[in-house]
Amino acid sequence: MGLVEIFFLGVGLAMDAFAVSICKGLSMKKINWKSAIIIAIYFGLFQAGMPVIGYFLGSTFSSLIQQIDHWVAFILLSIIGGNMIKESRDDEVDKRNDRVDFKTMIVLAIATSIDALAVGVTFAFFEVNLMLAITIIGVVTLILSFIGVVIGNKFGDKFQNKAELAGGIILIALGIKILLEHLNIINFS
Repeated sequence: MGLVEIFFLGVGLAMDAFAVSICKGLSMKKINWKSAIIIAIYFGLFQAGMPVIGYFLGSTFSSLIQQIDHWVAFILLSIIGGNMIKESRDDEVDKRNDRVDFKTMIVLAIATSIDALAVGVTFAFFEVNLMLAITIIGVVTLILSFIGVVIGNKFGDKFQNKAELAGGIILIALGIKILLEHLNIINFS
């Protein structure tokens, strides 16, 4: 997996955090820069940390499923992407609050980074520079989360569903690419 692919993977993974950041920004009457930074740090750290956990889980079981690793990556990324697309179509309004205390943020950070855990499992099957990947994923999420708070505070609900839809499409496209490369149908290298 190359640098460009990792970057787009980072963008795709960050879309849940971006959408929640928009909601956090919506709940602020006036932008609170300290809160925006705290939100970005929580999401960035968890989005970077979860693939590490997934990587070690995948490494533990990689010898058992090396023959089907591309199918595992395709299925996981497609399920995650499909769920993001489904969520983007929901009209349900999230319960909003502007709190950034530990209890609130830890729940949000874990919830938005579960998909990164699954992606980390796929890293174990492919030649991925784990440190580079988690750094890119974490930094991209941190930046997009900060931007999400600002956008949410300024523009409202318009971008939340579009962000989740784009993230879902990106993850499914990466899953398809991995599958097609391993079946030797295409070669992007």
